[in-house]
Amino acid sequence: MANELIQDLQWRGLLYQQTDEEGMEKLLNEQKISLYCGVDPTADSMHIGHIVPLLTLRRFQMHGHQPILLVGGATGMIGDPSGRNEERQLQTTEQIDRNVEGIKVQMEQIFDFQSENGAKMVNNRDWIGAMNVIEFLRDYGKLISVNYMLAKDSVASRLETGISFTEFAYTLIQAIDFNHLYNEHNCRIQIGGSDQWGNITSGLEMIRKTHDEESKAFGITIPLVTKADGTKFGKSAGGAVWLDPKKTTPYEFYQFWINAADADVIKYLKIFTFISRENIETLEKTVETEAHLRQAQKTLAEEMTKLIHGEAALADAQRITKALFSGDLKALSSSEMKAAFKDVPSVEMSKEDKTIVDLIVEAGISSSKRQAREDVTNGAISVNGEKVTDVAYIVGGKDRLEDAFAIIRRGKKKYHMVQFQ
Repeated sequence: MANELIQDLQWRGLLYQQTDEEGMEKLLNEQKISLYCGVDPTADSMHIGHIVPLLTLRRFQMHGHQPILLVGGATGMIGDPSGRNEERQLQTTEQIDRNVEGIKVQMEQIFDFQSENGAKMVNNRDWIGAMNVIEFLRDYGKLISVNYMLAKDSVASRLETGISFTEFAYTLIQAIDFNHLYNEHNCRIQIGGSDQWGNITSGLEMIRKTHDEESKAFGITIPLVTKADGTKFGKSAGGAVWLDPKKTTPYEFYQFWINAADADVIKYLKIFTFISRENIETLEKTVETEAHLRQAQKTLAEEMTKLIHGEAALADAQRITKALFSGDLKALSSSEMKAAFKDVPSVEMSKEDKTIVDLIVEAGISSSKRQAREDVTNGAISVNGEKVTDVAYIVGGKDRLEDAFAIIRRGKKKYHMVQFQ
């Protein structure tokens, strides 16, 4: 079983660094274990860049191991210096608590909590928050030398620009977490992104110093996901792609995945979905022979939207996509239209009634009144999915969706949002 799991992780490109490959494989062959991944609540939602280690943890669960999900109520108050060139802004306890609750809901969507090896969720504030400063310095500060901490990339990279003692101590706090979970839950492996190697090995060092030689724990890191063109993964035109449907709607989420480049889509299917190797290799052939059908992208978008938002949200996203492709906007509710056209060119106008010609000229949709009249009479203009061919047509209250906006289309694909003030 362990061989099958490790081979699958390697094929998917999910293994970057391992502390003891042979030892870990032996452990996984001999017993079902607990292993963990931590997420600091720096926001009230995770984005898609956060979930690669979590999805990898889910793969271990599917092979019978038990995932421990650590939400960093304590570490989130300190700030991880890894991958940053400046100090984080400290958040209030209330904000951290709100963030923890948001992240918990998203964890529950990804993991199975009910089965025999159901996921456990823990918050490190429960043990770090109960510790006093003397206990911290005497029991843990003595275990890790300053020289050892200075050698960590997350610290060394900040020595010239400056690092506070707070962030300097972060790796020690995370080491306490791994040690605590090892003691209390027999947690044997920590999984993290590639920037977490230093923090993971600090935890292993602490376990080594506080236990006998027979005790064994391991660390795995996951490679940073990048696009084939070298640009950063996980950003859309509107910024980060969040798991929270209020920040990134299920339609926008679906669109992000369906717009994956041919050069990236198979890699994303391997990293983010639980589709079998056989099915992914079949989809890889369709990219080579029938790229125009975008079957791999459709499968990726379906799998990810279903995983994060559920079947109903996937059906809605597909319905909106179909309506936009066909131009049949009448099939959409006003809120669906607003979500679908959030990133199209937008202009603000007053609520006074106007002829369609005046409106599209003032909104910059047509370049002149002559061009506007031509566009209207040629059937190139529609308002909220309804074609307008009469140059005297008055755009009024009946056309203002939610009394706030209208969607104007010129030609087949050029959409504009007019927001009424």
